[in-house]
Amino acid sequence: MKEILDAIQSPDALSADFATLPLPDSYRAVTVHKDEAEMFAGLETREKDPRESLHVEDVAVPELGPGEALVAVMASSVNYNSVWTSIFEPVSTFGFLERYGRTSPLARRHDLPYHVIGSDLAGVVLRTGPGVNAWRPGDEVVAHCLSVELESADGHGDTMLDPEQRIWGFETNFGGLAELALVKSNQLMPKPAHLSWEEAAAPGLVNSTAYRQLVSRNGAGMKQGDNVLIWGASGGLGSYATQMALAGGATPICVVSSEQKAELCRAMGAAAVIDRGAEGYRFWKDEHHQDPKEWKRFGQRIRELTGGEDVDIVFEHPGRETFGASVYVTRKGGTIVTCASTSGYRHEYDNRYLWMSLKRIIGTHFANYREAWEANRLIAKGRIHPTLSTVYPLAETGQATYDVHRNLHQGKVGVLCLAPQEGLGVRDPQTRARHLDAINRFRTPAGQSAAPGRDAR
Repeated sequence: MKEILDAIQSPDALSADFATLPLPDSYRAVTVHKDEAEMFAGLETREKDPRESLHVEDVAVPELGPGEALVAVMASSVNYNSVWTSIFEPVSTFGFLERYGRTSPLARRHDLPYHVIGSDLAGVVLRTGPGVNAWRPGDEVVAHCLSVELESADGHGDTMLDPEQRIWGFETNFGGLAELALVKSNQLMPKPAHLSWEEAAAPGLVNSTAYRQLVSRNGAGMKQGDNVLIWGASGGLGSYATQMALAGGATPICVVSSEQKAELCRAMGAAAVIDRGAEGYRFWKDEHHQDPKEWKRFGQRIRELTGGEDVDIVFEHPGRETFGASVYVTRKGGTIVTCASTSGYRHEYDNRYLWMSLKRIIGTHFANYREAWEANRLIAKGRIHPTLSTVYPLAETGQATYDVHRNLHQGKVGVLCLAPQEGLGVRDPQTRARHLDAINRFRTPAGQSAAPGRDAR
């Protein structure tokens, strides 16, 4: 690993140098174990601790197959699917690996008693398999997390519809929270040159997801002038949706849970912000009954911020807790676009407000290659910026995942893998200088990082 890191940090290393670097037999990776899948049985979701289930250990380097690339991972980040994997909810990911392993002899590599997790990376290509022509050893890359086989006609109009579509590092093995990662070559995209490794690793999954959900014709198809309600607008997903709304000429109505998060939204340029904590919205009377009066109060607040208009689009991802309110406040003919459901998968809403007002609910999931490429292009052009707040070393990925699970974070939480320190990998300092304030907007001020065990919800 030292030789690999030395080559990456050398200004003189050529593609041929990377191609001849010896590969190690093993590498450090963040894993969950199949024999521990029931370790949290009987506990409430909130009580399940990723620090107990995530391991940092040496694992064998996987065989490289056709159309694949082995990447030296300089940095990665924590997504909500990292939380789900770590607490074995809603199901253990080992079921995904077992099913994938049955599809072909090559896929059998993924069905192991451990799962290397992680769906983001920024790093350097070390090896490419047969049939890979677009990428060479030494290329600096980021990876999107769509893994597809494309042997079915269903995926050729939109690769997200491929019946063998999977999320790399969640439904496949050899993910990005590790020193090495195995990806399909069509997951690779150029690393934005003005960003450090950890900054470049942060947007991948959430930026692409927000692009499809909000901008793409496969999602809400946002246009200039739209009012867009964004739940969790300072979080890992919502912070990119907020930027896209602003960049696209829409008006984001940002919903957050604290004044600190509200200030972050204002710093991004949003003028309409609702602090749920301060305004005390309670959309559920109890576990089984929602409160339509709260929906109405929420809708009135939105109109106060928009000059009397309802929202054209609701950017939904909390799910159960907010979905009834989302359907209610959307304008006649408007769109609720949904993914994730971090507060629960069983959504309840009053269908009268949907059917009688001709509203639409659209489900979206990650992004196809073209959408991911366009989202990454916006990052590279400095139109959208990373929302990285805190960075942990690989050995502390359990704590990083705990922070996301317990909502102790802002924006995205990064993880250094092979990178020995933050701030490395910047190749275009001039572009970086123009956007430095925006790049650093979410960085946790010294002394204000979340303390282990403290719950900020």
